[in-house]
Amino acid sequence: MSWTVYMLRCNDDTLYTGVCTDIERRLFEHNQSKRGAKYTRSRRPVTLLATRPFPDRSTACKEESRIKRLNRSQKIAWANQDP
Repeated sequence: MSWTVYMLRCNDDTLYTGVCTDIERRLFEHNQSKRGAKYTRSRRPVTLLATRPFPDRSTACKEESRIKRLNRSQKIAWANQDP
């Protein structure tokens, strides 16, 4: 099972970063389910900006944590990079 780090743009133009194993399911949850993150529930609809694959959960979570420490312009630059 591979893990994915993903970045979303929320309806209020904020950015959200997370990890998952099934990006399509997770995007559905963020937009239409109670299982989406509390942060995104009040900022729907969200759109997918970028994804990056990782071999395991640990590596993906470390990258997610690193991204969350970046400022907005750095996050957008991360999203615009080729995977």
